[in-house]
Amino acid sequence: MMMAFAALRCASASLRSRLPTHHISNQKSIDLLRSQARTVSSLSSATTGGNAEAFRGATPTAAAAAAAFALLAAAGAGVTLNEGTVTPHPGAHPMPAAAGQDNICDDAPSLEELPIYRSSEVAENDGRDGKPIWMSYGGVVYDVTGFIPNHPGGSEKILLASGGALEPWWYLYRQHFASDLPMRMMEKMIVGRLDENDQAAIDAQMEKEIERDEDPYENEPVRHPKLKVHSDQPMNAEVPAQLITASYLTPSDLFYIRHHHPVPLLTDDEVRDYSIDIDLSAYGKGTLELSLDDLKKMDKVEITSTMQCSGNRRGGFNEVGDRTSGTPWGQGAVSTAKWSGVRLKDVLKLAGLDDPIAAEEKGYENVRFESLDGMTASIGIEKACNPYGDTILAYEMNGEPIPRDHGFPLRVIVPGYSAVRNVKWISRIELSKEEAEGPWQRGLNYKMLPPAVRDAAAVNLDSMPSMMESSLYSGITEVGPSDAGEDDDVPLKAGDKVMAKATGWAWAGGGRNVVRVDVTGDGGKTWTTAEVTEGGNQKFGRAWAWVFWTADVPAVIGEDGKIELASKAVDFAFNHQPESCAHSWNVRGLGNNAWYKMSTAVL
Repeated sequence: MMMAFAALRCASASLRSRLPTHHISNQKSIDLLRSQARTVSSLSSATTGGNAEAFRGATPTAAAAAAAFALLAAAGAGVTLNEGTVTPHPGAHPMPAAAGQDNICDDAPSLEELPIYRSSEVAENDGRDGKPIWMSYGGVVYDVTGFIPNHPGGSEKILLASGGALEPWWYLYRQHFASDLPMRMMEKMIVGRLDENDQAAIDAQMEKEIERDEDPYENEPVRHPKLKVHSDQPMNAEVPAQLITASYLTPSDLFYIRHHHPVPLLTDDEVRDYSIDIDLSAYGKGTLELSLDDLKKMDKVEITSTMQCSGNRRGGFNEVGDRTSGTPWGQGAVSTAKWSGVRLKDVLKLAGLDDPIAAEEKGYENVRFESLDGMTASIGIEKACNPYGDTILAYEMNGEPIPRDHGFPLRVIVPGYSAVRNVKWISRIELSKEEAEGPWQRGLNYKMLPPAVRDAAAVNLDSMPSMMESSLYSGITEVGPSDAGEDDDVPLKAGDKVMAKATGWAWAGGGRNVVRVDVTGDGGKTWTTAEVTEGGNQKFGRAWAWVFWTADVPAVIGEDGKIELASKAVDFAFNHQPESCAHSWNVRGLGNNAWYKMSTAVL
């Protein structure tokens, strides 16, 4: 019987029992990841007969070390716990299903009927000179050539594993372990089996490297137990529905979490020495280095802003179309906080950007951000420098230093934009003629493909904009009996109307005020206008935060004994949420802003 990641399973079992007992510095975190990346290099040599070219590009060690943090996002959205997934042990990352015949779809050939390849043969198929791109995992060989354009983390990242084993990369990218989706997608790519001796060598090398190195996720922050966790390495967790509207400002420890990488941690010395580089050298103004103390000496501003993951409510797409490639969020990947810091336009001006319009006319249209973990994103200069755009560098969240999970010591806050542009752990800002490099800006991760497109190779991603300014959304967090209800002594039956009380939230990106929330209990035949209870007094055009609402709604009891309420928001441009997300389905599951529906039993 083929070995399927046996060594990693064994080593991971021991990791599960190890609780964090000490903190490590951010630099040590980086060193650990680089060490793990070197695992890939040594594994490449061990399993390809010393063929260092198996990892397309520079030498494996250099490529892996340079990409160590950026590579952690190779899985992009981070596939997650869902129906049909591997169930994790508490506090542990789940292991993927073995690539045995029991896990192969019915129309796939029997593994025993497939040819056997040596690791050296896999290494020869690395995409060079017109060759296909092969990879191995768990004793099975895959031809991933056609999947390269569709890799959520970007083609340049998956190509680093060309001609080699996936085990070490997936040990870094544990998003793959949270769901059966990666294995299911790979079923169609099987071309053969890996020689058992070569797979044994991979497993042995993995066990050796894991025992030698510390786990890069060993020192994650402690999280609130009420968060709904989709994956814990990296952490992706949403706010339970009933807690979303419990407080207008989301408590920092209940704020939703969306990570691509392990969370950086700075020692006291590193916090003291922390600085951010403001690079205007391309514009001829040089680079300014500012410490946290320098920033705190500047004029302090406070911005209350809602932040939402671009994939919020992705689970709804999975109900109306094919399964999307990402975390099946409910409505809880949204939160609001009061952020305090300094205006980005003031920081850029201090660095020498006196006239943003003149810079833009010369082609310098992009302000690029880079974080301590290697994540990159950018926004337009018109948002960064708009005095009414309220983009800030924040060092406080809800009146306290920003927690590690949310960007300590410094985070960019870009109100009204997709959360991915609000870069955490910011280390560098650059004025550029080009938008940021990387999968979070230019790759498939944050681009909404047309509903008919399943293969990213069929479109020109470079010509498609990345998600920036957010759309219009609402949600229902609780449905219960209304105070304006009927006589409790009257028996109810299907088809009867009852009064229900609903509470919820609504938010529009771009600073567009929510001017109305409508709620229906009969599928849209009639509507009740909700009462906005909080957030309705924001400045027009600068409404960066959500509104809370409540409504007493007549609802029809269905044959199943339930009532279903639906909400739709209207913003001050009089945009309305669409009834269904079926027409906006996209392979990445981004931007679901259809009516939000919630059912509850009354019979």
